Amino acid sequence: MANSKYEYVKCFEVEDEAMFPNIILVWIKASKLHKPHDSNTLKLMNSCAVEVLEEYADVVFAYGFSDEYTFVFKKTSKFHERRASKVLSIITSFFSSVFVRKWDEFFPHKELQCHPSLHGRVIACASIKALQAYLLWRQTICHLSNQHEQCLWRLVERGMNEKEAWDFIKGFEKSDLNNLLFDEFNVNYNTLEPILRQGSCVLKTTGEDTVKYTDNGAPIKRHRRKIVTVHSKKIASKRFWNEHTVLLKDLGGFVEEINNVTPEYVRSFEFDSKLMPCTWIVVRIDGCHFHRFSEIHEFVKPNDDRALNLMNLCAVAVLEKFWEDIVFAYGVSDEYSFILKKTTNLYQRRANTIISAIVSFFTSTYVMRWKDFFPQSELKYPPSFDGRAVCYPSTEILRDYLSWRQVDCHINNQYNSCFWKLVASGKSKREAQNSLKGGQLQKKIEELAIDYNKLPVMYRQGSSIYRDKVDNVLIHQENGESPENYGKVIVGHFDIIGPTFWLEHPNILDE
Repeated sequence: MANSKYEYVKCFEVEDEAMFPNIILVWIKASKLHKPHDSNTLKLMNSCAVEVLEEYADVVFAYGFSDEYTFVFKKTSKFHERRASKVLSIITSFFSSVFVRKWDEFFPHKELQCHPSLHGRVIACASIKALQAYLLWRQTICHLSNQHEQCLWRLVERGMNEKEAWDFIKGFEKSDLNNLLFDEFNVNYNTLEPILRQGSCVLKTTGEDTVKYTDNGAPIKRHRRKIVTVHSKKIASKRFWNEHTVLLKDLGGFVEEINNVTPEYVRSFEFDSKLMPCTWIVVRIDGCHFHRFSEIHEFVKPNDDRALNLMNLCAVAVLEKFWEDIVFAYGVSDEYSFILKKTTNLYQRRANTIISAIVSFFTSTYVMRWKDFFPQSELKYPPSFDGRAVCYPSTEILRDYLSWRQVDCHINNQYNSCFWKLVASGKSKREAQNSLKGGQLQKKIEELAIDYNKLPVMYRQGSSIYRDKVDNVLIHQENGESPENYGKVIVGHFDIIGPTFWLEHPNILDE
């Protein structure tokens, strides 16, 4: 980060560490994956969960059903200093990225029509007993929700609309639902696929792999960790847990069997604070390990128009999706800041939900639109972003935050322009870094004959996105105002430190 008089805004950032000895759980839920009969969707969700465990060594177990998944971190995890918002956003972003990339594998003849959006929360289980209760609760919900949905969608297929079907089965007990399935549809619930009734467990286990053969053809085997997917009837039982030594080692063992759990008990561990009312909310997202990502995908240095415009497009998509709440966005390189108005009640101002929903939608858009900007370059692995939410009490401090980010853009671009000019002249990266240590960037720019003021303004000032004000009378649709009533989304490159831009667009930060 660049040093400037605006650095003080960092003091508003609050750390949200999930303290030891809590076991960290990340729960995520997808949108519009509702119908239970599509086993391909469930298999796609499972495949995404497998990739999460492959990518992140600290995630040792996952349980999912329908449109949700829970990821369990080993009890000693120090993943990103156990900061809840970062842990949540990275897992949610990566899952979204993989979901889009794998869609064609499971739906080769069905185009992905909309950008997937997930939201989630962090749950900090205070003990292995709390984890056991959580798993029993989720598997019980899996069973009950599947019973209801099996009945619901069969009634819909027979002619009822969704509301009529829900009203018909409202208040039914488990036995009533089973009888309805058997009597009306000749379906024995217990014969349905285990993936529907019991959900899916993804976990790390050990097994023997043949690594090579001796000269006489005998196999040489080694014990290695593997990731398996199982559909077990009682995942919160001592028997299931004891069958998997990796779980015992990384999480601990269950002391006794439990048969009932109060949902309120488990919910008490949710790490999801509400953001302060009557404050501006800034959600800032950053690319994870994008130095490596940009090198592998051969981004043009120091600035790649394709990559920057892809980021801008994703930000525009976020503004269009959350058009009632997000009033401005500012982006540079692999980061974007989204400004939510002071009066927003998006997701009841729950920090985890806001962060995960925005990061997830941004990530899925990035992957879906990659080919539009890199038609000749294959996306080699799933990109991901992390995020955080910060509250700022006044418009003045919010503007100082945006000034901080634009100063950072300016100084980083000066540095990168010099650095890559030195590399292009034949210096190694280490030599270029050493040459720029402690030096005055402006002086170095002159020495290297860089005409900095003629560089594209997007490089020097970043990108600002907002809605142009509409002066005409609002047109009301049947369900309320449309996003078009709030004006066209504009992408521009302006000085947002000085007063001119804000005087010309007073409606953006109108309190």
